[in-house]
Amino acid sequence: MLNQSIIVGRIVREPEVRETENGNKVTNITLAVQRPYKNVDGEYDTDFISCVLWKGIAETTAEYCKKGDLIGIRGRIQTRTIDYPDEIKRHIMEIVAERVTFLSSKKQEVED
Repeated sequence: MLNQSIIVGRIVREPEVRETENGNKVTNITLAVQRPYKNVDGEYDTDFISCVLWKGIAETTAEYCKKGDLIGIRGRIQTRTIDYPDEIKRHIMEIVAERVTFLSSKKQEVED
């Protein structure tokens, strides 16, 4: 069996690193990924895909990337269930990043 995904998209919000109770670093990001075809109105639809980045990948991405940057993620799809108080269950599908590639190349501003 194989569970591998590769997506390329733009970061929707500024990445922020959190620390779990176990001391692991984690960042949750959402990538806006444009579909490769136009809809009936002649426009490209966009999917917003949740991604989880752990440890070094989380720290490096938060340090070097910001909202709007183009990145590539290779990882696996995972699903999890969250139980809310009123007996409501919510199923979440996300990509767990195994590798992140920074695709935006912005020139650094140099101060005199």
